[in-house]
Amino acid sequence: MEPDALTPDLAADAELAARLARAAGRILQEVRGCDLLGGTTLGGAGDKVANTWLMETLRSLRPDDGLLSEESKDTPERLGKERVWIVDPVDGTREFGESRWDWAVHVGLAVNGVAAAGAVALPDCEGPECENGRGLVFSSHAPITLPAPQAIPRMVVSRTRPVPEALAVAERIGAELVPMGSAGAKAMAVVRGQAEIYLHSGGQYEWDNCAPVAVAAAHGLHCSRIDGSPLRYNNRDTWLPDLLICRPEWAERVLRIVAAL
Repeated sequence: MEPDALTPDLAADAELAARLARAAGRILQEVRGCDLLGGTTLGGAGDKVANTWLMETLRSLRPDDGLLSEESKDTPERLGKERVWIVDPVDGTREFGESRWDWAVHVGLAVNGVAAAGAVALPDCEGPECENGRGLVFSSHAPITLPAPQAIPRMVVSRTRPVPEALAVAERIGAELVPMGSAGAKAMAVVRGQAEIYLHSGGQYEWDNCAPVAVAAAHGLHCSRIDGSPLRYNNRDTWLPDLLICRPEWAERVLRIVAAL
């Protein structure tokens, strides 16, 4: 990394997050390309390799910041920090192990409990904008223009266990369900114009959505808990039960329906 990446401002933080997420994605593709592992064994190996690289790099480039990762032992040291990097080296380990496209790399930064900067890499994403097998990286400080929403809303849900609240909301608004893997892939589906709504109530951890929320909020999307309260990060308990990421024009209606369930 160049020396200017050490500047602790949010634009530089977001740029660093994007570079780290892209590089970790390439490392993970190399791990999978070895063709020696598969399934959960491959997913575990990818988690370990990418996490080690991300943690060591962040410790070197942001030594004064706190760290929280799904794949590292948590310590209370981060609780006294204003700035905490929150990382999921492979969001969608199952999808990664199955050689699907819908997995992601999350590198987020919470400042005073707010998802302030971050990046989400989709190394194996599909679509016309994903050129030459390089995938896509979405950053909180390089927002793209949101495509126009569809008249009939689309809602991304878990491909294996869609939650009852999401199914109930979809039924009431006549939404088309779009099954998908990782939380990062689902959130970026709203950013990419592949869906209008992502509602999840099945439980997540801070690393599952810190980076996606930073990116989605920077693109002007609504981001909250499903009761409308703010999403807060760097808590002692890292469990985040639910979230809503959606086009702003759908937020009030979806929250009202959830409240009535």
